[in-house]
Amino acid sequence: MSAIDYMIDNDGAGDFAADATRPGDLDQLRPLPRISIHAFCESEAVQRLMERCGQDRRMAKVSLRITGGSVAAAANMFASVSTPNLIILETATEPRALLSELAPLAEVCDPSTKVIIIGRHNDIALYRELIRNGISEYMVSPVGMADILTAISAIFVDPEAEPLGRSLAFIGAKGGCGSSVIAHNCAWGISHLFSTETILADLDLPYGTANIDFDQDPPQGIAEAVFAPERLDEVFLDRLLTKCSEHLSLLAAPSMLDRAYDFESAAFHPILEVLQRSAPVSVLDVPHAWSDWTRSVLAEADEVVITAVPDLASLRNTKNLLDAMKKLRPNDRTPHLVLNQVGMPKRPEIAPNEFCESLEIEAAAIIPFDAVLFGNASNSGRMIAEIDRKAPAAETFSQLAHLLTGRTAIKKARRGGLGKVLARLGRR
Repeated sequence: MSAIDYMIDNDGAGDFAADATRPGDLDQLRPLPRISIHAFCESEAVQRLMERCGQDRRMAKVSLRITGGSVAAAANMFASVSTPNLIILETATEPRALLSELAPLAEVCDPSTKVIIIGRHNDIALYRELIRNGISEYMVSPVGMADILTAISAIFVDPEAEPLGRSLAFIGAKGGCGSSVIAHNCAWGISHLFSTETILADLDLPYGTANIDFDQDPPQGIAEAVFAPERLDEVFLDRLLTKCSEHLSLLAAPSMLDRAYDFESAAFHPILEVLQRSAPVSVLDVPHAWSDWTRSVLAEADEVVITAVPDLASLRNTKNLLDAMKKLRPNDRTPHLVLNQVGMPKRPEIAPNEFCESLEIEAAAIIPFDAVLFGNASNSGRMIAEIDRKAPAAETFSQLAHLLTGRTAIKKARRGGLGKVLARLGRR
């Protein structure tokens, strides 16, 4: 086994105690590269932990195999097959016998293979001896998912690489609920409030409205990127961007019906990767559709915002989206909910507190219906804060910009009552 450079904590030994993994623990981790990992687990707990790791979006490119077995089982297997990039071993062996147990495995390991050991003994002398003998990391159980992913990242992700930008995906619970307007105003707010370079990508190729909302008529945009992924890099992307303001650029949709826009699951992966390398914040305006590629985009984004209006169809669709996101993103924060067009005259509505109570989620923002303000903004190709910076909606977009960039948490909408609307859905 080959030795690697390893950074330890200030006390020289590292802190091996693991707490329960929280979504925030994983926020700063970069996606892992295309590597192969084989984990040998002696306990069901570690096997379940590795299965959870395999479901995380940061492991999307990783080929992970999990086997119930000991260090000896790993040595027997790799005596006849090549070793992967990384082997993760769980063992309960006593410290004085552990190196002897690892010897047969060392004889069959490729020189480039890295090894992480999850042991039972918090022994600093053992830890130092293992590192000297080429083990990449020794962790004391119980360990959490954040510990595993951090350890893998420390081995395979270049610490000198530029930090990746954050991607914020906006999707509507149904058509016409205003998700694109929310996305565009949040993108403008982030770029304007924090002087942060922001890219707004309109992924609704046939019907996108970002070019209208910003009064732009770009000759090219996202279609050139998605249909020519082999050309895509930071230089090519820069040629496709349209400058909307000092710190905001637009990757516009063609908004034309001259061809069908059928995409496979990974069609937008190259674009998202280049966007993350090109700007600190990327806002993704995802169309109201459910396909392989929209699922893939939502699964990869750092944050997801669902926009809904207070009616029964939106409630049902929002619940379905939240359930789907929980499966697609089991280790990430719950998507943010924005209730839009609240208080539309003569429209029967579900009260916001009942809407949220039924979903067991707090609304990140509640935006009142204001046809004049939003209509004027749309028709003039300007953002809400440009039309009236003192409007309540402008303040709401400012708070959303703070929330989504992690600058501060905004005040949650109040909930109350005994919302039973989902029970009504079940009886329909």
